[in-house]
Amino acid sequence: MSTLSTSRTSRLRLIVIQALILALFGTLAARLYYLQVVHGPGYSAKAASQSVRHVVDQPARGLIVDDLGRPLVTNRLAWVVSIDKNSLGELSEADQAELLERVSGAVGVDVATIQQELTEWNGSRYEPVPIATDVEEKVALTILEQPEDYPGVVALQQSVRAYPQPFGVNLAHVLGYLSPITEDEYDQAQDDGDTTVNAASAVGRAGLERQYDQWLRGVPGRTSVAVDSLGRPLGETPDAPAQPGDTLVTSIDAKVQGVVEQELHDAITTARRTFDPVTRKNYAADSGAVVVLEAKTGRVVAMASQPTYDPAVWVGGITEKQLDRLYSAKAGTPLLGRATQGQFAPGSTWKPFMTAGALDHGYATDTRLHCSSAFRVGNRDFHNYESAAYGMITFAQALQVSCNTFFYRVGHGYWARYGSDVADVDAKDPLVTTAKRFGFGQQTGVDLPEEAAGRIADRKWKRAYYDAQKDYYCGLAKEGGSDFLHRFAREFCIEGFAYRAGDAVNFAIGQGDTTVTPLQLARAYAALSNGGTLFAPTIGKAVVAADGTVLREIAPRPVAKVKASKRALRYVDEALLGTPRTGTLAWKFTDFPLEEVEIRGKTGSAEVQGKQSTSWVASYDENYVVVMMVSQGGTGSGTSGDAVRHVWEALYGVEDGDVRPGKAAIPGTTPPAGLPTFAQDGSILPPRSSAGRGGTEEDR
Repeated sequence: MSTLSTSRTSRLRLIVIQALILALFGTLAARLYYLQVVHGPGYSAKAASQSVRHVVDQPARGLIVDDLGRPLVTNRLAWVVSIDKNSLGELSEADQAELLERVSGAVGVDVATIQQELTEWNGSRYEPVPIATDVEEKVALTILEQPEDYPGVVALQQSVRAYPQPFGVNLAHVLGYLSPITEDEYDQAQDDGDTTVNAASAVGRAGLERQYDQWLRGVPGRTSVAVDSLGRPLGETPDAPAQPGDTLVTSIDAKVQGVVEQELHDAITTARRTFDPVTRKNYAADSGAVVVLEAKTGRVVAMASQPTYDPAVWVGGITEKQLDRLYSAKAGTPLLGRATQGQFAPGSTWKPFMTAGALDHGYATDTRLHCSSAFRVGNRDFHNYESAAYGMITFAQALQVSCNTFFYRVGHGYWARYGSDVADVDAKDPLVTTAKRFGFGQQTGVDLPEEAAGRIADRKWKRAYYDAQKDYYCGLAKEGGSDFLHRFAREFCIEGFAYRAGDAVNFAIGQGDTTVTPLQLARAYAALSNGGTLFAPTIGKAVVAADGTVLREIAPRPVAKVKASKRALRYVDEALLGTPRTGTLAWKFTDFPLEEVEIRGKTGSAEVQGKQSTSWVASYDENYVVVMMVSQGGTGSGTSGDAVRHVWEALYGVEDGDVRPGKAAIPGTTPPAGLPTFAQDGSILPPRSSAGRGGTEEDR
């Protein structure tokens, strides 16, 4: 009985064990069915995705061309080396370190920088991280041909900026540059749903590249690349093609621009070899600028600044040493564009606007004032700079010979009549009012970023400056001391707010604390030429798609009409005709065909405390404005006169004192160039017109 019971128990146990085994096999079979049949496709896709790289195809950035379609900025292909973080993560720490050392040696980027790029990457984890741009082709091919030595390292060709330099133009401050998008910018773009950028995008940082970035940048594409365990490509599938950026057509004339840049360079070089009798050393000529505008439209024909830099320095990443030089005061701060960001005392180029203001506020066209060698204010004599004593003369003569003491009397007269209360910030001042009407003290609105506004040093400005600085100077005054700084501090602390007669007479001749940019001055002279219209200067002329479709035409932008009488403007215009004929510019325009090209002009030599004088020449005719400035460069006509003449010769094709037939283009009647003609593939066709600004097509 006992044996039988034991036998039954054993069989029962076997049955239970068999049932459990069958249940386990059943469960396993069901699970396998669930995984392989029900969800098999999903898991297959996930598995496949781990062997696929999602490569972002950077778009070709849009071209920037001049008014005849000559390329100013184009693109070229460059090798870019990237590292797949997922593949890198599959390696041991020792193998990772060895790989990064190998890559560093190949591309010339130190390991710490590569690690920083990998750590700070804010793009998709499926995108390889770019760690070197503009790599030599032999290096890129080595990486591609030896994947076993470079697992997870990718070498692809991408588009980067190139600068063809027609007629040798530099144009760096106008064109601008690119740099990689920041994490904050990329995050903001993601939040805004902006698909035109990705974590590896380069965006415009200055100049036209920044101003028209949305048009130029294009739209990135995506390609899926299947790879094996070593990272070798097995095949690729384009997910979305990249869309190239649009072309920006500008009003720049590359031929005139080339002349302007060369003349500015030569004038500065010559000034540095010229002895300054005041300081008893050569002129420093530390910077300069030239602006050429169309007087009737405000379009920029040429714009140059010195010192400058090679815009290609930004391509592929700029070194710390290169960046330090761009900001270096010792090198002249090359990154600062003097034409739109430099602010300088205008000197005697200011006088035409003061004349217009005086003629509309009590003075007559036949008024005569004494052009003495000096004018006394209080216990100080204010002297002429460029002219001797001429006796009783008219406004026209005062402009032509640049008589300071004539305008001292005008400024002092208004101060005595309206503003002898030195603390009255609201006192009437017709000269200040006129300056503001001509657009000084505010940005011109040019289509370039970060333009300076200049400064109108009137009573309100002086009071605001005093309020901002009085604590500092009053603190210095309490220290005592007999040197100049402490003496000035004591005076400033007591009455630094006072707008005295000396301030008024300095303002009348463009001296003191008033500053302008060369572009502001050129715009104001354009208003003298065109009858009083202030334009927001424009460089962009049109935006054209890759297929040749004109997406946007950028029309001239008149922004204000100067509140000055036609009588005053006409008088100033006629008076300035005399400067290149019998005035301070005459010795530079000998044998120039002034009867055919009726140039008006004004010279200026602005004195700045502690520095050498700033050279100015402002000139215009019915079609163009040419303004040139050389900081610490000497007299107006002496330093800048020859260069300005040569620019006019380039504009009108003047040779041997004659205007070559068919050379001059008249804005508003026969445009110097229309929009470039584009072929179906987006390439620019040769211009159909044979005549243009300053030369035939063969000349260009």
